Amino acid sequence: MKTRFLRPVLAVTLFAAWLAGMTIAAERSASSMSTAATRFLAALTPEQRQQATFALDSEELTRWHFIPTNMFPRKGVPIKEMTEPQRTLARDLLKAGLSQHGYLTASGIMDLETVLKAIEVNGRNVRDPELYYLSVFGTPAAKATWGWRVEGHHLSLHFVVGNGTAVASSPAFFGTNPAEVRDGAQKGMRLLATQEDTARALLMALDPAQKTTATFATAAPTDILTMTTVKIDPLTPAGLAASAMKPEQREMLMQVIDAYTSKMADDIAADRKAKIKAAGLDQITFAWAGGAERGVKHYYRVQGPTFLLEYDNTQNDGNHVHSVWRDFNGDFGKDLLREHLKGVSH
Repeated sequence: MKTRFLRPVLAVTLFAAWLAGMTIAAERSASSMSTAATRFLAALTPEQRQQATFALDSEELTRWHFIPTNMFPRKGVPIKEMTEPQRTLARDLLKAGLSQHGYLTASGIMDLETVLKAIEVNGRNVRDPELYYLSVFGTPAAKATWGWRVEGHHLSLHFVVGNGTAVASSPAFFGTNPAEVRDGAQKGMRLLATQEDTARALLMALDPAQKTTATFATAAPTDILTMTTVKIDPLTPAGLAASAMKPEQREMLMQVIDAYTSKMADDIAADRKAKIKAAGLDQITFAWAGGAERGVKHYYRVQGPTFLLEYDNTQNDGNHVHSVWRDFNGDFGKDLLREHLKGVSH
């Protein structure tokens, strides 16, 4: 799949506009995904279709990672083995789950493998922008419950559609190595700049007492703490609560969250925001570890009653990002699958 390095646009959304998007119908992405997945599967050979498809209750649904493929072999159909028409249909499926910004970020992450290949002379890991795998769980249909996944190094996106309407979209992992390209034609490119810059801006806007509450360690952990745990719980210490922030600081906190939600298709992003609002915005917390200056190893997390997002930039001397969105009850569509199984039992 041919992609280009693209610099994502910084999404700065005012709080009122952030909430206004929640009225979009959730069925839009579900319908688009069903159509795109059906067309994609129809274009595969019988052998490819066997590679790509799994039962909805398969253990493969929750088997995931973000490390290189030679360290964690993936299942599904790799882009490398697709024809160009098949790749176009695969891209259509990815576009159905992501916003334009999210799609360009995902494409850029794949292309970073080319940069890594040039940097890592005689490296031990395979760097290939076509070693990304698509998998479909169950049978896509207008009123069906089914799921799909795209995964490879530094990209792991999971979607489950419930009864053709609701969409679960976590875990959603985006990573970059290098976080900032420091040489070559793409020098200065930072694919996940928004995640870093919005959180640092919030940290710097806190007064000393608030910053003390928000900062839980002087040294950042070496990776996201939840890693690939299937079922996660809220992390402690929680950090600084939105209820203890000034209005302008709360707006900045929402901008951090928007850096993650904005990568999803509009209606999926709106559904995430609606759930966050319903659970209570004041209960959202912000926690930081490591240095505050850009280029210094650092980590942060934002969590509320229903979700957790983590960001870690410590590897390669603070130039290697791992970031993830997790839902406490909705990862891998577990909530949608429970409803589906209730319907089947009846």
